[in-house]
Amino acid sequence: MIEVAALAILVLLAWAAVSAVFVVIKLLLWVVLLPLRLVFYALMLPLLALKALIGGVVMLALLPVFAIAGLAAGVALLAAVVVPLLPVALLLVVVWVVVRLSRAAAAPTSA
Repeated sequence: MIEVAALAILVLLAWAAVSAVFVVIKLLLWVVLLPLRLVFYALMLPLLALKALIGGVVMLALLPVFAIAGLAAGVALLAAVVVPLLPVALLLVVVWVVVRLSRAAAAPTSA
């Protein structure tokens, strides 16, 4: 049983050593490649600004289309909700008319 525990500890120590090596390699790569990343980002910044400008112009051009599509979707949603309720509304109107006609007429009051 002690051999199994010793083997488990040995595996954990090997895992820690491999992890430490990978951490050192990652740190070295990060330190070496950081200046290259900064130069790359500095060169890409004007292109990102141009992308944002073009995207803004395209969105301004498509804004009326999206507004009309949104209104059409709203009308379609309203119709999808109201049309199934029309029979219920018609039934309520008929009941209201029947109740109103079945009431006795109120006597006119003289002032």
